[in-house]
Amino acid sequence: MSRLSRRVLVFGALALSGAAYAVQPGEQLKDPEQEARARKLSAELRCLVCQNQSIDDSDAELARDLRRLVRERISAGDSDSTIRQFLVARYGEFVLLRPPFSASTALLWSLPALALIGGIFAARSLFGRPAEAVATPEAAPLAESEKEALEALLDKRDRA
Repeated sequence: MSRLSRRVLVFGALALSGAAYAVQPGEQLKDPEQEARARKLSAELRCLVCQNQSIDDSDAELARDLRRLVRERISAGDSDSTIRQFLVARYGEFVLLRPPFSASTALLWSLPALALIGGIFAARSLFGRPAEAVATPEAAPLAESEKEALEALLDKRDRA
């Protein structure tokens, strides 16, 4: 096995190991269907400490508390949308990893498209062909004295 293959394998194992241990066995619900719902819902909710991880993947204490809260609400018979609404009311739309499209999130949803359009425009202006309107002017013909001076310089260069 090459060094690169080993490094990729070790990096992959380390990257996946955090998510594997985030949900502790004591947190899991006894009913497999309810646990599946809890895992699916937890994967959609943002850890407010880590901010780029779901509460299902995070080891933060707040994420653990939110996972317990989700499981308590599922055990109490709440629907997924009711649980989401409860958490949004308590923590704001930031708790959702994929916030719904609304007036307050329009910029968030449109930024990737704006960045792509801006990148295309920048690439075209940097690497595109020069505009045809900017043409090089025609060179004026040399006068006889200029021709003689040029020939003298060329002869001098050839002799050297």
